[in-house]
Amino acid sequence: MSELIVTLAHLRTIPGFSARGGFCRRGAHSFFLQHRLDWSRFIQEGIPAAQLEATGDAMAQALVNWARECVSGR
Repeated sequence: MSELIVTLAHLRTIPGFSARGGFCRRGAHSFFLQHRLDWSRFIQEGIPAAQLEATGDAMAQALVNWARECVSGR
């Protein structure tokens, strides 16, 4: 099984966190800075799910779960 990569598309489409869906880009950028994650690389390539899970953040885990659902076709 290949490593799950969480992308900007997942960030923009996760349901249930705002009226429009998705996480706000400004808040996500702040999260990446706070956790010393590479925002520019995320925008271009995505980020391994394991890196988000390692933060221990509940919203990061929700995003990983959403990416898994998208990949599995649910």
